Amino acid sequence: MTKYILVSGGVVSGIGKGVIASSTGLLLRMTGLKVTAIKIDPYMNIDAGTMNPLEHGEVYVLNDGGEVDLDLGNYERYLNVTLSRDNNITTGKIYREVIENERRGDYLGKTVQIVPHVTNAIQDWVERVAKKPVDETGEQPDVCIIELGGTVGDIESAPFIEAMRQFQFRVGHDNFAQIHVSLIPDMHGEQKTKPTQTTVGVSRGLGLLPDIVACRLLGSDPLFPSTKAKISMFCHVSEAQVIGVHDVSSVYHVPLLLEAQGIVEYFQKRLNLSSLNIAKPMLDRGDVLRRRWQELTKNQERLFDEVSIVLVGKYTALKDSYMSVIKALEHSAFRCRRKLKLQLVPSEDLERETLDTAPVKYHDAWRALVGAQGVLVPGGFGLRGTEGMILAIKWAREQNVPFFGICLGFQVAVVEWARNVLGLAGANSTELDEATPHPAIVFMPEISTTHMGGTMRLGLRPTVFTPGTETWSKVRRLYGGALKIWERHRHRWEVNPEMVEKLEASGLKFVGKDEKGERMQVFELPNHPYFVGLQAHPEFCTRPLDPSPPFLGFVAASCGAQVLEEQAEWMAQNFRPPHPQDAMVSEPELIKRSKGLTSTAEADAQPYVNGNANGVAVSPTA
Repeated sequence: MTKYILVSGGVVSGIGKGVIASSTGLLLRMTGLKVTAIKIDPYMNIDAGTMNPLEHGEVYVLNDGGEVDLDLGNYERYLNVTLSRDNNITTGKIYREVIENERRGDYLGKTVQIVPHVTNAIQDWVERVAKKPVDETGEQPDVCIIELGGTVGDIESAPFIEAMRQFQFRVGHDNFAQIHVSLIPDMHGEQKTKPTQTTVGVSRGLGLLPDIVACRLLGSDPLFPSTKAKISMFCHVSEAQVIGVHDVSSVYHVPLLLEAQGIVEYFQKRLNLSSLNIAKPMLDRGDVLRRRWQELTKNQERLFDEVSIVLVGKYTALKDSYMSVIKALEHSAFRCRRKLKLQLVPSEDLERETLDTAPVKYHDAWRALVGAQGVLVPGGFGLRGTEGMILAIKWAREQNVPFFGICLGFQVAVVEWARNVLGLAGANSTELDEATPHPAIVFMPEISTTHMGGTMRLGLRPTVFTPGTETWSKVRRLYGGALKIWERHRHRWEVNPEMVEKLEASGLKFVGKDEKGERMQVFELPNHPYFVGLQAHPEFCTRPLDPSPPFLGFVAASCGAQVLEEQAEWMAQNFRPPHPQDAMVSEPELIKRSKGLTSTAEADAQPYVNGNANGVAVSPTA
């Protein structure tokens, strides 16, 4: 029987439920258990694909093309698992399913209501997804971590709270436990418990009795013993069930902080985890994971040398917009034994117009750019700030500063080359200028022009390296010299096939293409310390203990040529793809699976896109 741990929150959103949920799952994996995770988002959107990154943070993309909440990225990174779109539940998904069932007549003429039809649909969904294998064992998980977004008491969360109240009886007391995360504000040195008392009272009043009260403290001071005793008294839990989560030097210390307060031992008793039969190979794997994680956190504290990276992007006002990119840089810096010094620069601040309207911002942006050891331009949509990106790329190329472009960064780097090396004045992407005389980037022909949701080229897709690149390509070496690799995509535009010959003849080499050789997916400049672009988003497959290869190469090159050589040599011998074996198949096979087709020949005739249109939607903000 699968064990379930619900992680809920109170007082304020964004309190750290995702990190606590991921850390709890990691600790259970260290004991040899197989762990999966589900995120419940109580918004009406079908998925996160059309949401503004400045409001919601990044859109995280899964192997199956699911556009989901960024917390699923935390789960995949901490638990080293591969999740599906069904691991992210939204109100929109549940209501759509219930309405479709009603239209088919599945409810036999009954009046369809929130209780029991919506709440049953939620429970059925959780129970079904919790049994899906997500790791290399291919076996059903032992434990499912369920994170409920928002705060307990929100109107939109009510159906999910009621569903979880019922669910605890469906699966039984020994198979369901709850962590409730609450804020403990510090008022001039006094830790106040009233908000926690109130939110725990709300949770209990709705029928969910927290087993663990995780107290989030915004500061370096741990939870005082007197505060713990007070929460224990007024929240009807023992002191052992109250844990403090104060600010630590990095989020990678949170699992060890929870472990030190006995959370693993508590769940072993509360959920009778000793009754689960854990094979010795799984126990050994858990021990190795514990040792490697402890080494990671210890070594991180001993880092003194820095590597300075500047991220030139459109959504820098909210760091969560680039959550996975930042994590990929951190993981790579750990491997290179460097402390990451990251500065986010708004790309529009580099543009000439800013010199006239806000000269301080302009000079600060350029000062950050020219002082960095590496320049990264991430993905995005729309015209705003792209000219600043092009200026940053030109500077990095001409000054031999390591550069890495992702998705939009890849595309505008091609535009920069077309303008400044090929001399094609006015060259641009048709996304940014429909009337450009030299379209270097064009709209993918099969993509919908009327529907935004789920209609991009999405999910895991193969890239084939060009023959001959094994002798010189840094990127291919970082991928272990493999002929074919798989990364996750999320885009609507691509390099204009009609311009590829000119671009390559002038020196910009497209070392990686799709299986048909029609789509340019990786470029590299041979005589440069590191000038690389990927149409895919490799940040979505990074792991703390196994950083993404192109990110590792970028950070290593920013540290120096010798560090890049060391890391490239290590990766050439040790790289292993992070994907399940059955996911690394040809593109026709991927399309066959996503569209439910019967043969790969049928899939081969299909457009290379998910094509899962969910209705007209507003494009992400420019």
